[in-house]
Amino acid sequence: MIVRIMGEGQVRLDDTHLTELNELDDELLAEMESGDGDGFRRTLGALLDAVRRLGTPLPDASLEPSDLILPSADATLEEVRELLSDDGLIPG
Repeated sequence: MIVRIMGEGQVRLDDTHLTELNELDDELLAEMESGDGDGFRRTLGALLDAVRRLGTPLPDASLEPSDLILPSADATLEEVRELLSDDGLIPG
């Protein structure tokens, strides 16, 4: 799977990591629904860090279609709300 972090680039991520990412995504969704801004910021950072840690960066010149697009680390709660589906940022 190819994941794009807005403003950073793309990483190739094995599907076996989806469970870990979905747990963070569920936390992020709960924090957004409760309006927990500090928790939202912390969990968004943890989600992006996990993608960076578990994935392999693609060259900047690579034009692979992204399977998943995640917001940048400095995205606001409102900006992330616009990206959400019913499943959160990560389907499944």
